[in-house]
Amino acid sequence: MEILNIQKLSKVFGDFSAVKDLDLILESGSIYALLGPNGAGKTTTIKMIMGLLKPTSGSVRICGTDISENRVEALKHVGYLPDEPFYHDYLKGSEILRFVGEVHGLSLKEIELIMSEYVPLFELEEAIEDYAVNFSLGMKKRLGLIASIIHSPEVLILDEPINGLDPYGVKILHEFLVNYVSKGKTVIYSTHVLLQAEQLCDSVGIIYKGELIRNAKLDDLKKEYSDSQSLEEIFFEITGHHVE
Repeated sequence: MEILNIQKLSKVFGDFSAVKDLDLILESGSIYALLGPNGAGKTTTIKMIMGLLKPTSGSVRICGTDISENRVEALKHVGYLPDEPFYHDYLKGSEILRFVGEVHGLSLKEIELIMSEYVPLFELEEAIEDYAVNFSLGMKKRLGLIASIIHSPEVLILDEPINGLDPYGVKILHEFLVNYVSKGKTVIYSTHVLLQAEQLCDSVGIIYKGELIRNAKLDDLKKEYSDSQSLEEIFFEITGHHVE
């Protein structure tokens, strides 16, 4: 099933083209790594997918709905964890989750049931009744992840999700994502950490200077270059650099 359809997506800021004619189609049940150096256009692309930035040209359709025509309907199918989650400082973690759940039309009973599963899973039991101002970055990431999946979205978009997480937190996240896509969900995983992308993701898109210069199954990419090469080595070869 086609989950995401992006056609000729572009974003221009003055004389600078941040994203250029990006085409991408994603099917359900995959973890898609969105890779690229700083300033390549990854976050700009994600913000256009989410309707947070208006494209200069092109279109984004999520589960058949054009984000520019009906953002509310399209975002019913999406969960989003930004690189730096922002919360009102003096709301408790539990209050934030209840608010997000209610926005998505869940009953308090449904929200409490979901929280009873995910709060222990992401090890937030001791912090969930604390105010967000007291949360570390890692705790904010864990809380944001629960908020992003509380409505069981078809598409989960994660922008640098492991920043601030300790190794055990990364392990929990990755195990969760593998289980999540096994249910037919789709994950877009934007990261700089190529080793983890290689271990976790089954498809790869490489953005360089605003262009999606490669888009392939990871297995196909490795066969094309060499099964002995790491994703990091392939990435540097594709982008014209060399591993030192």
